[in-house]
Amino acid sequence: MKIKTILFGFLLSCLVFQQAFAQRPNTDDSKFRQLGVELPTPNTYRTASGAPGESYWQQRADYDIKVELDDDKQRIYGKETITYYNNSPHALNYVWIQLDQNVVAPESDTYKTATNKLSERSSMQQLNAMTDYSFDGGHKIDYVRDATGKELAYTINKTMMRVDLPQPLAARTGKLVLQIGWWYNINDRQNPALSADSRGGYEFFPEDGNYLYTITQWFPRMAVYDDYNGWQHKQFLGRGEFTLPFGNYTVAITVPADHVIAATGMLQNPKDVLSAQELRRWEQAKTATKPVVIVTQDEATAKEKTKASSKKTWVYKADNVRDFAFGSSRKFIWDAMGVNIPGSPYATTMAMSYYPKEANPLYGQYSTEAVAHTLRVYSKHTIAYPYPVAISVEAANGMEYPMICFNYGRPEKDGTYSDRIKYGMLSVIFHEVGHNFFPMIVNSDERQWTWMDEGLNSFCQFLAEQEWQRDYPSGSGPARSIVNYMSMDREIQNPIMTNSESIIRFGDNAYGKPATALNILRETVMGRELFDFAFREYSRRWAFKHPTPSDLFRTMEDASGMDLDWFWRGWFYTTDHVDISLEGVTAFRVDSKNPAIEKELAAAEAREKLEKDITYQLNKRDLPTTAVERNAELKDFYNSYNPNAITGSDQRRYQEYLATLNDEEKALLDGSKFFYQLDFTNVGGLVMPIILQFEFTDGTTEIQRIPAEIWRLDNEKVSKVFAFAKPLQRVTLDPYAETADTDTENNQFPRQLAPSRFELFKQQGGGRFGGAARENAMQQQKREEKQSGGGNK
Repeated sequence: MKIKTILFGFLLSCLVFQQAFAQRPNTDDSKFRQLGVELPTPNTYRTASGAPGESYWQQRADYDIKVELDDDKQRIYGKETITYYNNSPHALNYVWIQLDQNVVAPESDTYKTATNKLSERSSMQQLNAMTDYSFDGGHKIDYVRDATGKELAYTINKTMMRVDLPQPLAARTGKLVLQIGWWYNINDRQNPALSADSRGGYEFFPEDGNYLYTITQWFPRMAVYDDYNGWQHKQFLGRGEFTLPFGNYTVAITVPADHVIAATGMLQNPKDVLSAQELRRWEQAKTATKPVVIVTQDEATAKEKTKASSKKTWVYKADNVRDFAFGSSRKFIWDAMGVNIPGSPYATTMAMSYYPKEANPLYGQYSTEAVAHTLRVYSKHTIAYPYPVAISVEAANGMEYPMICFNYGRPEKDGTYSDRIKYGMLSVIFHEVGHNFFPMIVNSDERQWTWMDEGLNSFCQFLAEQEWQRDYPSGSGPARSIVNYMSMDREIQNPIMTNSESIIRFGDNAYGKPATALNILRETVMGRELFDFAFREYSRRWAFKHPTPSDLFRTMEDASGMDLDWFWRGWFYTTDHVDISLEGVTAFRVDSKNPAIEKELAAAEAREKLEKDITYQLNKRDLPTTAVERNAELKDFYNSYNPNAITGSDQRRYQEYLATLNDEEKALLDGSKFFYQLDFTNVGGLVMPIILQFEFTDGTTEIQRIPAEIWRLDNEKVSKVFAFAKPLQRVTLDPYAETADTDTENNQFPRQLAPSRFELFKQQGGGRFGGAARENAMQQQKREEKQSGGGNK
């Protein structure tokens, strides 16, 4: 480490600023400029603080639905009465209704706009998924009527239906009653051409000939009319999910008599549909500290074989929800337990799980406990869970609705499972149950901004995972988890602030990157105390309302007292990545003016220079004598002169210099401080705090954290001087990998080579003992343990 000497003097600070601004353009392109143009202008509906304004309004839609599930034809028949309240300041000539099931109609734009390619080796399943759109799962509208039964004119535009009103619906006080009849064919969730777009459907179990239904997006639903979109009637293409108004629901579901229903809301007629024994177990579950099985595996298995021909109607009510979904099957095992949530309007919230025997033992052991854990953790970080139930249904997919979600996580047929399946199941339950908070309560516009629910929810999922188990293998949240994505070519990246249907790498962009950004904001930029308060405030302000991205950004700043525009701009509006390079470390020492010190150091430097002079060293070895050594007459004064000898005049000048200094200035000259200049370059473009670990020659370390504002005058290069009481040995940038730095090889000084891993293997029969073989070996070991009385129970 080269050491430079500091000469005290006066520097004009204006020269520094002139250098910083010398190359600036005539417009502000700083990464710290305010988010003025990017955010909408505040108004009386949405304030500059991020809170709802005094004129904020939103619509309401109540539903009274009667639906029958045909288990023979796999079909839904429904009738609904919608009561729609116009709380807006505008009269409405028509209303828009969502027909999302039309996403699997044969003429769906989702099919028409899907892009795909054939490879030389393609499976029949892949080919069918690309070309077979023959299944007709779209909504079939039988009628649209007003409250008196009079037919209303309507127009279906793909996944949207406009209902024309005979007279405008009055502003502020208008109330509209619609009656709609419809039916549709339930899609096969296992069909690769359908499952990703439809969300719900049925799963057929050929072993016992039964179906498990997850009924979602199943009824014509009111579109949102609000202050920033007007009507949100962007077509449903499969990715941008659902934007819905709140309302109260009464839903009567008719199914085969031996089916068990899991649904949004509270069951209103338990005595009509449950046996006496099931009712007793249900009451027991309310006060139990661990899940109580209400319908056992033996009971569900027995029903699989009989298949009732009669019917039952289950009636549910749900207040202040934005949607309604249900699951139905005779295969369902059902367990439940009560959870006490501080601040909840309910003394006991019921955490419940419904699952076929194929999901045991995993679901019986973990699902309901995971539901309860999610409610506790999310309630702590947002608002107290406000609903009476929360349900996890095992249905081989992952999708969320108010109070109910559908998840995956089945073990092998012999009951064994890998850690990947176990933690995958837990994570998807945390995630989907967590969606009760985002967007079912904090009701953002999923059709426009997927990240506002998926990203925030993935962040909270990470919190729940880490509170479940200290070494939980979280996939999203830690800074390291997003490094690969942010290192990719920018051609395949989008800013987070990209519409849901236009995102290239959907999972990384809408889930992983915003979750990681929020975790970095919490742990590194704001600190937990400020972040947690602001995040809870956002949740409180916008519970049961419709927030936008600007409401989140403004609230986080308003409640924390921090200007975070640089963070939102970099992480959410650009594809810049984090790569800060520690370019160099230069050691400085103060020129003490003491000849006894300075001249000795100069002599040492001269000796060191000769020791490092290769010509001098080789001649010392190879030349017995030089000309001057052989002939003394060639010597003069300079051959014996020692420029580093201390003279009387040196001492006098030193004493005169000391006389001009005060005690504080003299202390700087005593040599007890070690000064180091660190030079940084912002290679990736994303400004971030600089976190440094200093390692000293005595083996001790010190961490220093420098806010991101260090880059405010120069976004590309900065330098900073540090003073220590002991000499420095090494400096490491971002030592805990908390900023998502994409290149850590430039994070240390002196530089260290980063070792790369490689795997040695012995060729065996054309293969190697790798991932699949290891997995098979693990599964075999677990089967053997199970047979011998050990293993997973």
